[in-house]
Amino acid sequence: MTTLRSYVTHLECSFSLKHYEPERLYNLSDADRPLIVRYDLDAIKNAVKPKDLLARPQDMWRYEELLPVPPNAEIVSLGEGWTPLIPLPRIAKIFDGGEILVKDEGRMPTGSFKARGLALAVTMAKALGVTNIAMPTAGNAGAALSAYCSRAGLRSTVFCPEDAPETTVREIAFHGAETYRVNGLINHCGELIAQGAKSQGWFDFSTLKEPYRIEGKKTMGLELAEQLDWDAPDVIFYPTGGGTGLIGMWKAFQELAELGWIGKKKPRMVAVQSTGCAPLVKAFDEGKAFVDEPWEPVTTKLHGVRVPKPLGDFLCLQIMRDSDGFGVMVSDEDVADTRAMAAREEGFHMGPEGAACLVAYRQALRTGQIKKTDQAIVFNCGNGLKSDLPPMKRTIDRHGTIDFGSL
Repeated sequence: MTTLRSYVTHLECSFSLKHYEPERLYNLSDADRPLIVRYDLDAIKNAVKPKDLLARPQDMWRYEELLPVPPNAEIVSLGEGWTPLIPLPRIAKIFDGGEILVKDEGRMPTGSFKARGLALAVTMAKALGVTNIAMPTAGNAGAALSAYCSRAGLRSTVFCPEDAPETTVREIAFHGAETYRVNGLINHCGELIAQGAKSQGWFDFSTLKEPYRIEGKKTMGLELAEQLDWDAPDVIFYPTGGGTGLIGMWKAFQELAELGWIGKKKPRMVAVQSTGCAPLVKAFDEGKAFVDEPWEPVTTKLHGVRVPKPLGDFLCLQIMRDSDGFGVMVSDEDVADTRAMAAREEGFHMGPEGAACLVAYRQALRTGQIKKTDQAIVFNCGNGLKSDLPPMKRTIDRHGTIDFGSL
């Protein structure tokens, strides 16, 4: 699969707005801030219409005009994209809420939404001549990196925090990455990756330290708008660690509005974090433009949000404000209870971070931050099978007398 042309005009520093030439290898801008891809939206408007997508495969590459892949580059794909929207009517009734739709990213290759960003970023890295990629990860991003690097024939090196889930760490190694545990948090892993990048020539794929994972995550917003018949929902609840998905989806709705594919309405963006690590929610509630200090101590077991001080903090906080959104902290205990409720009431096996978004929805209803009439999108970012489950201890002695009526 290849693209015929690129509509990228330049890359732009998210802080200084300085322009950079496209189709070159970058990490951060000269200001040490993330780079953002910009497109010739007028040319795209003339080249393609929403109806033209109907004949294309139902995957994330159907939006090729809004992706940065150079002409004739090899697309590194495992079939990612076009995940379903699942209604939760019983949960909505229990919560005394309105329409809840779960965007189930657990059905992606490697079992999480990370596949979108890494498919695009690895595609671009290979096109630009990278041969060895390194990343710090709490789990799912590393699993996706390892898989897509193997698919592309590239080497990968992954450092995981010491308490990263065992299943996911094994998955990373199983796909072929050189995988190591580090006695520290995700930020400590990132510091070591930066050192290795300087001494060994690894290309650093840390969150927001290259421009293209945002573009892959952007397809969640493009896809969501198309699934809603080219409209925006009222509110999106999104588990936010590094913030790539929040940034990418907001970018999607901005671009779609400029193209005229959706109306002026854009969703309210809600960053969901844990009471055990909520630097963005704290900074937002305090009216700050940046996260001043890393969150300490990090106590949550929600690995997807264990980011004490995200690099893209200022972008996430601005998006929350520009969208009339907000942040919500949830407890690990409420997440565990709600995850079990979704399984029992709806048959939906959510990952912990997805369940966190359901908790946040309920809290926002109770505080009046959203209305019962709002159409709410909740992101389930990973397959529930990748996370620990409560033990099952009940047994039956087949040799004894069994009281079947008590079972």
